[in-house]
Amino acid sequence: MTSPDARVAVRTRALTKVFRGFRAVDSVDLEVREGSVHALVGPNGAGKTTLFNLLTGFVSPTSGAITVFDEDVTGQPPEQVARRGVARSFQITSLFETLTGREHVELALQGLTRQGFRFWRSEKLLGRNRARVEELLTQVGLMPLADKPVGLLAYGQKRALELSLALALDPPVMLLDEPTAGMGVEDVDRTIELIRRIATGRTVVLVDHNMHVVGSLADRVTVLQQGRILAEGPYHEVRTDERVITAYLGEADHA
Repeated sequence: MTSPDARVAVRTRALTKVFRGFRAVDSVDLEVREGSVHALVGPNGAGKTTLFNLLTGFVSPTSGAITVFDEDVTGQPPEQVARRGVARSFQITSLFETLTGREHVELALQGLTRQGFRFWRSEKLLGRNRARVEELLTQVGLMPLADKPVGLLAYGQKRALELSLALALDPPVMLLDEPTAGMGVEDVDRTIELIRRIATGRTVVLVDHNMHVVGSLADRVTVLQQGRILAEGPYHEVRTDERVITAYLGEADHA
C-alpha cells in the first residue's frame, strides 16, 4: 500500500482535450502517487486512451497542465516525455514477427545509446547488452523463448515481451494500456502477477476493462465518464459507489 505522504509522480491540472468541438478529456485533475498502481476505468469513449495519449505526449492538450515529478511536460513530444522517465505499452501489439524476443530487447536497449538504431553495426554493439537483455527477458518470464521468432509466440507472451521493451527504459513511471486485452483467463492471471512484480519500485498507471485485474492490482481507481472524473478512491470503495455500479460495472461487478 502506498504511503499517503508519497510524492506525486504524475499530476494533471484542468487537463482538457477538444477534438472538433468534442471534449474527449474535460478539466481532469489527476494525482498519481509515487510507488502506486493507479487504474483508469470507464466504458469506451470515456476518455481513458486520450488521457494516456496526453500523459505520454502523443496528443497535445487544448488546455491545462501535466507534470511528472513536478517537472512540466505539457505539450512535450513523446521522446521528451520518455526522457522524463515515462514508458508506455500500447493496447495493440506492434512487434516485428520475424525478429526474436532477444533481438527486440537488444534493439530497444540500442535505441537508448548515442549509436541509436545503426543496424549495420548492431551485431558488435548489441552484444554489449547481452546481460541486460537476458535480465529483462527473465524478468517477464521469456528467457526460455528468447531466440524464438515473435510470430511463433502466444498472444500473452507477446504482451509480456512488450512489457520488457518498456522496462528497457528503466522507467520510474509505466503506463499500461489494456495489458490483458484479448487474453484468456490463464494469461490474465499470469499478467497480473507479472505487473505486480514489475510495479515494485515504480509507479504504474493502467487502463483495463477487466475488474478482476483492476481489483487485484490497483491501490487507487479513477473512474471516467465522458471525459470527466466520476469517482475516485480505493477499489473497494469505488466498486460500491452506486454511480459507478450503474454506469460501468453493472452485472460484472456482481459476478
